[in-house]
Amino acid sequence: MDSNAVESAPPPESIDVALGARGYRVVVGAGLFGLPTPFGDIGLGRRAAIITDENIAPLYLATVEAALAAAGAETTSMILPPGEASKSFAGLERILGWLLDAGMERGDSVVALGGGVVGDVAGLAASLMKRGCRLIQIPTTLLAQVDSSVGGKTAIDMPQGKNLVGAFYQPGLVLADTAMLDSLPPREMRAGYAEVVKYGLIDKPEFFAWLEENGASLLAGNPQARRYAVSACVRAKAAIVAEDEREQGRRALLNLGHTFAHALEAAAGYGGELLHGEAVAIGMTLAFELSARLGRCPAADVARVRDHLRSAGLPVRPADSGISFKLDILLAHMQQDKKAKAGRLTFILAKGIGKSFISDDVDMDDVRMVLEAGLE
Repeated sequence: MDSNAVESAPPPESIDVALGARGYRVVVGAGLFGLPTPFGDIGLGRRAAIITDENIAPLYLATVEAALAAAGAETTSMILPPGEASKSFAGLERILGWLLDAGMERGDSVVALGGGVVGDVAGLAASLMKRGCRLIQIPTTLLAQVDSSVGGKTAIDMPQGKNLVGAFYQPGLVLADTAMLDSLPPREMRAGYAEVVKYGLIDKPEFFAWLEENGASLLAGNPQARRYAVSACVRAKAAIVAEDEREQGRRALLNLGHTFAHALEAAAGYGGELLHGEAVAIGMTLAFELSARLGRCPAADVARVRDHLRSAGLPVRPADSGISFKLDILLAHMQQDKKAKAGRLTFILAKGIGKSFISDDVDMDDVRMVLEAGLE
C-alpha cells in the first residue's frame, strides 16, 4: 500500500449493523492496518487463527499477523488454494481439523482474510467450531467488501448448486480496507463491480445514476470513488440485514440476478471459467429482461442496465461467457435455488431501475424463453 496515499486518506467510517446482541461494526477506510488499533476493543481471545488463500497471503498476511500480535493475540495461519473448490466439505473438514489441532477455544477468533470464498468457508467453520467462536472478516476484494463479508451468510458449495449448505453466522467485526483493492486483478475488480451495481438496481436509482457517471473511474482505481461506493453499499446492506437478518422477506432482494447466476456457476463447474460477479451481471440482465417480458419493466431501463454492465467489461448474456451452456441443465440447477417455496421458484424482478420486487408466480416457460435468447 502507498503510505503517502494512506496518510492523506480521510478517517475511517464505522457503519453499524444493528442486530442487538449480534450487532457489529463495519469499518471502511484506506490503510486500516496502519492505525494503532484496527481491531478496537473487540476482545480477540488468546489466539487468532487466520484463514487466507495463496493469492492474498503474500500480500497481506504478515501485516494482519502483526496487527493481531500488537492487539495481544497469538496467531496461526492456514493458506487455502484459491477458488471455489475450497468451498467444499473436504475444505471445511480440513479447516476444522486444523483449528482443533491448534487448540482453538470458543473465546478465540477466526479471522477470514480474503475474498468471498475465504469469507464463506471460514465463516462456516467459525460457526461450527465448538458451536461458535468469534469471527472477524477482513475482505480483500470489491465483491467481499460490498456484499459477502456483511450479513452473516456462510456456506459451502455442493454438486447440486452453490451455497446450499451453510448457516447465518454474524461476524464480530468487519474491516474493509479499500487500499487492499489496489492489488486486485482487473477481472476480479469488474466481477465485484457487478455487486456494486446491484444495490442501485434494487432500490437506489440515484446510486445507479452515480455509477453511470463514476463507475469507470472506480474501476480505474480512483480511491475516492471506491471508498464512496463501498460505504454506500455497506450502508444499504446493513439496513436490509438489520430489518431481515434471516431472509424471510426484504433481504431476498439482495439476490437480484442470483437465481440465474447460481445456476450458471453450477453448470460452469466452479472452475474459474465464470466468476461469481460475472454470473451476477448476466443474471441481473436476465432478471430485467424477464421483467420486461412479463410487462413489468420498461425496455429503456433494460437497455440502461445492459449497456452499463457491458461498458464495465462484464458479460450480459450466457453466450458472452464463452461457455457452452445447456438450457435443461440450467433449469435443473435453478430448481435447487434456496428461495424456492413449495416447489415454486422465487425471482427478484424489477419495475424499473431501483424498483425491484419479489415474485413467486413466474411461469417457467417465460424463464425458458429468456434463457434461450441469451444462449444464442
